[in-house]
Formats: sequence, structure tokens, C-alpha cells
Amino acid sequence: MHKLLEGVQQFQRRVYPRYKGLFRELASVQNPQALFITCADSRLMPEMLTQCNPGDLFICRNAGNIVPPYDDRAGGVTATIEYAVSVLKVPNIIICGHSDCGAMKGVLHRESVQGLPAVSRWLHHAEGARLMVMENHCCPDEKTVLQRLTEENVITQLEHLKTHPPVSVALARGDIQLYGWTYQISTGEISSYDARLGRFVPIGSGHVSATPEPRFRRSDPVVAA
Repeated sequence: MHKLLEGVQQFQRRVYPRYKGLFRELASVQNPQALFITCADSRLMPEMLTQCNPGDLFICRNAGNIVPPYDDRAGGVTATIEYAVSVLKVPNIIICGHSDCGAMKGVLHRESVQGLPAVSRWLHHAEGARLMVMENHCCPDEKTVLQRLTEENVITQLEHLKTHPPVSVALARGDIQLYGWTYQISTGEISSYDARLGRFVPIGSGHVSATPEPRFRRSDPVVAA
């Protein structure tokens, strides 16, 4: 705790003065560039990965970077998505998984979370990814299995994301872009899911999106009910 308190003091003395103007602008309004949904793992820092300033990212973190499919039950992830898309009008959503993910290890070895009922129920939202790996990937070792599972989980959560009404409407209109990333902790490499190729490619190889084609244009007439 001493390290954290010392960090707060350094922020107040050194960091805040450098960004005073920006913080004053952000004191009453925010206009983030993206909703960043990622794992709660302490080794993954979205602002560091993207080199963003305060106000650039609206962040949602949970075990396994999971997005439950939409239903009528209230939930923190659902509420965050709804607010980000409907109120903040974010133009981008990123789902980012990472290497050595404890949640993905729990999905792979379900017996390891038997004594954690809340975790077990939560990881059920990644079961589709586990089945996809078990039935469709040939992996020579557990490290490769875990990497494939991490990737398939990002794709699975992207599909869940599309079931949320504000997202499905924004996608249909072409108002939002979706991205699926994986981050390798040991190398710093970040790859992005290319929906056209059906695989992950290193970021830097061009603009890579997981977004389906929009079905409506802003100029299309709206038919009253």
C-alpha cells in the first residue's frame, strides 16, 4: 500500500500539473475514442498499450474480457456498453484478450474453478470458445491451446457484443467499428482479428476490423410505425 500512496503523491506533485489544462477540460465532459473491454489482469494496462491520454478510453474490465449475451437482467458490462454507445456515442469498441490469462486457464481446466462458484458461472460465457478450440483446432501443446482459446474467446465475445441492441443498431448504420485484439505480455505484440481473413494479424499490417458491413445509410428514409 505504501507504493500506491507514494504514487498518488507523485501524481499530485508532478503529473497533474503537466496535464492541468486537459483535466480542467475533462472535469465536466468526456468524448472517448473507444470503449475498451479487457481483462482485469494487473499486467494489462490499456492506456499504456495504446499510449492514450485521460479521456481517450472508456474502459470496462472483468475476468476474461467477457461480454455476456444481451438479456433483460441488469449487469455491469451491459450497462457500460449501453452508456458508451447510446450516450457517449463511441465510434469504436475494442475487446482485448491477453497471454497467460487465468480466466482462460479456468475455461480450459474447469475443475480448477470448482470451488469458485461465481467465477465458474461467469466463465460459462466463454464455453463456446472452448468448444471451438476442442473441436476445430489441432494444437501440439497446452501453450498453443491456451493461445487459440484466447483468440477464440475474443471472437466469441465480439459475437455476444453484437446481440446488444445499441451495438446492433450502430453496426447496421455503420456508426461503429469493432476490433478484437490479443496482447502478448512477454513480447508486447498486439494482433487484431481480421474478419475478412478469419484470423488474427499483427497490428501494423493495415487497418484491420471485425465489423460487418452496414445495412443502412444515414440518408435512408425512416418509416414511421
